[in-house]
Amino acid sequence: MRVIVEKSADEVSRRGAKFIASLVRRKPDCVLGLATGGSPLGVYAELIRMHREEDLDFSRVTTFNLDEYVGLGPTHNQSYRYFMQSNLFDHINIEPKRTHVPDGRALDFEAHCRQYEQRIADAGGIELQLLGIGTDGHIAFNEPGSSLGSRTRLKTLAGETIRDNARFFGSEEQVPRLAITMGVGTILESRQCLLIAMGDHKAAAIRSTVEGPVTAQVTASALQLHRDVIIGLDEAAGGWLERREYYAEVERANELLESGQLRALGIGNQ
Repeated sequence: MRVIVEKSADEVSRRGAKFIASLVRRKPDCVLGLATGGSPLGVYAELIRMHREEDLDFSRVTTFNLDEYVGLGPTHNQSYRYFMQSNLFDHINIEPKRTHVPDGRALDFEAHCRQYEQRIADAGGIELQLLGIGTDGHIAFNEPGSSLGSRTRLKTLAGETIRDNARFFGSEEQVPRLAITMGVGTILESRQCLLIAMGDHKAAAIRSTVEGPVTAQVTASALQLHRDVIIGLDEAAGGWLERREYYAEVERANELLESGQLRALGIGNQ
């Protein structure tokens, strides 16, 4: 894992957007996995700015979202399709047919989930998956206890998730109890994962994800098994990490490598 701790949430968002923009520029027909919730909002705002001011082109990009509430249609103001349209898709030049969000009103959920997996495979797989993290350490709607090999499926939401999301709905009673979500196994097949987290309320989950054991009780910990993961944090979210100084040293070395300053790393001095 490449753990990057920035001074502020805004810096985390800008850094996250740069990783995504770099892929889009390098491979204009790339496949992105996208997330909803509070964490990616700053990333999406920065991508919109890059599109408007730096000509970042999304016309050939394909996207797949992690999840959707069961029972909410695309025009419901708390559906994740509505979220994506309002916070990203309506503001960039992406083709609507290239954007995919699970259908919360599917009549045959099992068939719909199989089809969603097939669409990902047909697109060539997800190249970069953007992730947030729940306060209990879940990714997408893979609640504690979810199989680390799980695929896209119907999932019952945990009480903590319902409480966390009640602020968007006005009360816990209005939060849907079921969702369609990509599985942990689906996420781990992405070629790169970018998880971002901000705020001290995420610090415990981040420590468990990065430094704890791999366990189904903290589904984000499965990212330890992935070959290419970037974790972007602000000071508060990274506040409980025990090896934070080492992560900072690794990041300084990465920056020197990326800028070609090899002598500062002792390469070529002999």
